[in-house]
Amino acid sequence: MQKRSDACHAVAETIARCRPELICAHSDAAHARIRDGLGKLENAGKLARCEFVNVESDFAAMSVAIGASAAGARTYMLATSQGLMFMAEAVHNAAGLGLPIVMTIGSFAAGAPVNTWNDDTDGMSMRDAGWIQLYAETGQEALDLHVQAFRLAEALSCPVMVCVDGTMLAPGSDGIEPPTQAQVDAYLPPFGSRRARGARDAVSGGAANFMEMRYLAHHKQLRALSVIPRLAAEFLAQTGRSSGGLLRTYFTDDAETIVVAMGAVNATVREVIDELRAEGALIGSVSLCSFRPFPMGVLRDALQHAKRVVVLERSLAVGLGGILSDGVSKSVSGIALNAYTVIAGLGGRTIGKASLRQLFADAARDELEHITFLDLNAEVVAGQLEREARNCSTVPDLRPSADAAR
Repeated sequence: MQKRSDACHAVAETIARCRPELICAHSDAAHARIRDGLGKLENAGKLARCEFVNVESDFAAMSVAIGASAAGARTYMLATSQGLMFMAEAVHNAAGLGLPIVMTIGSFAAGAPVNTWNDDTDGMSMRDAGWIQLYAETGQEALDLHVQAFRLAEALSCPVMVCVDGTMLAPGSDGIEPPTQAQVDAYLPPFGSRRARGARDAVSGGAANFMEMRYLAHHKQLRALSVIPRLAAEFLAQTGRSSGGLLRTYFTDDAETIVVAMGAVNATVREVIDELRAEGALIGSVSLCSFRPFPMGVLRDALQHAKRVVVLERSLAVGLGGILSDGVSKSVSGIALNAYTVIAGLGGRTIGKASLRQLFADAARDELEHITFLDLNAEVVAGQLEREARNCSTVPDLRPSADAAR
């Protein structure tokens, strides 16, 4: 099996081997090399029975995808950051209609300020839209999850996002192996004929039954909790690669401290854990692949014997704290452990090994604040608040407290 050094082109090859019938993307979509790679495959005649549609906006892309999927086409698209938020109305509609669209989310920060680096802000903004959300940890898993995503979407009649860090798809990435056409065909059956919704279907899904339709979206997500592991097991049997599933654990059996995170940062987390383990620290980690549905049961099993959990997340619920932490807290309700939220890597800020070592050492001594902002430049924050205070006569003191600056 031939390896590729450019994960974006490998993703394009993998998508093509899933035999989509419609691909649509705006020119500003994330990971332009995925889109361009698919365009080259189309020009070379390697996208049989597939229409590649360039549209004028991200909202138009989702609108085209909804129409194509409702008419019975296996549908794929890409989105990111501001573009994903621009199509928000249609994103909700796709889930409400139960359409099995697969969409790559290039996980990026959302402005302002303008930022073209990675964090999980964009995907998290759609966490309640009704889409299944899978987070890839490596470039190889990014490929494998797309194949599983089509199978999952079509099994449940539910759209699926595959959220991928841009850094793992950079040119020169470690060699990865796209699944062969034979492997994809054996794993992913042809998309069954699907007729456009008629008047009777429109009535059953009308405004009077809005609550029932939202419940159906919730019901599909709960069903996915059992379907996702089964599809991952079948993929392992077909390809020999363990990709996807709900989560994976690392040294959790005897760990007193367990770190929970999603995406590519888990590789760095495990490196630090290896170093700390060699020094005698009882620390482990859980890497979440499925964020929606949230795997509360299996996560609770993984965390129940720990003394503390550190949730490392690259997103922020402004005015509240962690987003991933909310699901973790619900998972361990009733378990006596200390839970810490660490906001890190916003706007692509590096999450370095030295910072993680100090963070995990502080956690082991239970010296972390409930919410910690890793490597926050407190001087920048204080300076901005001072400038705002000088221009705001109605508020006597806007300087941050010592706790807030941590």
